[in-house]
Amino acid sequence: MPRRVVVAGGSGLIGSALVESLRADGVAVTTLVRRPPRKPHEVEWLSDSVPLHPDVLAGADAVVGLNGASLGRFPWTSRYKSELLWSRITPTRTLAAALRALGGDAPAFVSASAVGYYGSAPGAKLTEDSPRGDTFAADLCAQWEAAARGAGEHTRVAMLRTAPVVHLDGVLKPLVLLTKAGVSGPVGRGTQVWPWISLDDQVRAIRHVIDHGIAGPVNLTGPARATANDLGFALAVALNRPFVVRAPEWGMKLVLGKDATEAILTADMDVVPEVLQASGFSFRHPTVEDAVDAALVTASDP
Repeated sequence: MPRRVVVAGGSGLIGSALVESLRADGVAVTTLVRRPPRKPHEVEWLSDSVPLHPDVLAGADAVVGLNGASLGRFPWTSRYKSELLWSRITPTRTLAAALRALGGDAPAFVSASAVGYYGSAPGAKLTEDSPRGDTFAADLCAQWEAAARGAGEHTRVAMLRTAPVVHLDGVLKPLVLLTKAGVSGPVGRGTQVWPWISLDDQVRAIRHVIDHGIAGPVNLTGPARATANDLGFALAVALNRPFVVRAPEWGMKLVLGKDATEAILTADMDVVPEVLQASGFSFRHPTVEDAVDAALVTASDP
């Protein structure tokens, strides 16, 4: 178990859950924040007056970079696409530069990426060795990962190609609203394969990557293939609501934009967690139905 981990992006859904998990096991966590520090474990960074000094990372066992504006905010205007890029590339380059300055004493760098790297590939099994796609999301992920590799040859770098997280503050957030209103149904064709992962397994997988010395790209996805219909129907069943109102692809592109629709909703990606499984990782929520049930149970807990 690591003694100290530095987390950038610790206030988001995944970051806050990761920080809580690490601290629950007695791991010291330093969080990088873009405001004046309020607590002893916080360090300000990414401001003109307070650059990130390599000493902040020195002595840690791992640095985890989870920064990035939400992919679930629509539409993806030209301005927001620039924000999607800046909010990922700039923090990652900053962390990589500080790690590179530490040379052989640098901790491991575990940097977020996304399954959008693969684009849409109907019928293909996508492993960490599969080629990148040709969409905006694929280009974003490729630049993101290139920035992480800038940490240098002395640093172990792992790129987390994570799937949408099945959680009420993740991919379920808009779906729950529609389902409770009784207007949920197939998204586009509905038969497109959607990669997914539960929040619990997401956090455990990140810790697994840290603990097992894994480097290179790692697909953080659930092990069981699921379609958009599988996820939507599982949610409808759990909430005792109908699943009949189809959202046509042309309508989604009109309202949400082509890039966002193709990257998030209609892309067909059967992404396989090959590296995780080969390294002995065991999923607590092996099916999308398990993940949906776990998310709803967590939300109902007092």
